[in-house]
Amino acid sequence: MLKVGIPRAFLYYNYYPLWKTFFEELGAKVVVSDPTTKKILDDGVKCCVDDACLPLKLFHGHVINLKDKADVIFVPRLVSVRKKEYICPKFCGLPDMVVNNIKGLPDILDVTVNMRSSPVSLVKAVVETGKYFTGDCRRIYRAFGRAVDEHREFEKRMESGLTPLEAMEGEQNRNFNEKMTIGLIGHPYNIYDSYSSMKLLEKLRARGIKIITQDMISGDIVDNIARNFSKPMFWSFGKKIMASAGYMTENRLVDGIIYLVAFGCGLDALVGDLVERKLRKAGIPFCFLTVDEHTGEAGIDTRIEAFIDMLERRNAV
Repeated sequence: MLKVGIPRAFLYYNYYPLWKTFFEELGAKVVVSDPTTKKILDDGVKCCVDDACLPLKLFHGHVINLKDKADVIFVPRLVSVRKKEYICPKFCGLPDMVVNNIKGLPDILDVTVNMRSSPVSLVKAVVETGKYFTGDCRRIYRAFGRAVDEHREFEKRMESGLTPLEAMEGEQNRNFNEKMTIGLIGHPYNIYDSYSSMKLLEKLRARGIKIITQDMISGDIVDNIARNFSKPMFWSFGKKIMASAGYMTENRLVDGIIYLVAFGCGLDALVGDLVERKLRKAGIPFCFLTVDEHTGEAGIDTRIEAFIDMLERRNAV
């Protein structure tokens, strides 16, 4: 049985159930890299260019972690996953960076997905990927249909209040002390990776705080809000972050919002400023947290504690 490796980084938190179902339906065994550790980060830092963002360095580390565990590693070249929108440019060159920066890799399953103009690219990518395992196109389409069904269920579970990891593991919604609710926004690979985020989500929940992330807000709501932007936001993640923050604010769903970003992300630098301006006008407290491979956990903890204390004093008035 062919082993397909999937790095636990980047869009793993968005599409893993879809990829897993697709490959398993084609008879492959899916192998996922270990949760992020200091070694995985250090390995990625050593082989990646210095000015790369933290998530990109982590991705390299996760590929290295899979190097001796899989027969082929899945590294798609994602240009766009929605019409008239783009993914961050680093996804476009990801397969090339991985192949040139890491020696001794198994086969890299590299397919291009560019749905900016038409969904035809996705169909081609699905067939190209499936043919690595079988020449039966009907089997490939059937496998992808089941994968899409699983992905829809995955999104529904998140919209019910679960994080991607909880939705993947089939957990149930928890009861939280709703005296305080905080919105947590940012790229999924930043906020859900416990190591790089310094366990931010877990620390907030340990205080009994209810968390709402952008992934818990339906795509229809995001699209409806985005239509009212003064200009179209053509970055998929940027649109979702801005629209989700707007939805939380307009409906007074949260007491404050934390935006977790990786240092050096140009998109987050722009979107963060736009979000902060909107929240200030609405009177919603905002905390902008930046992390990289040098960030100390004590500093993050201090800022989190100060933000929570401020919200508690504000709510007590």
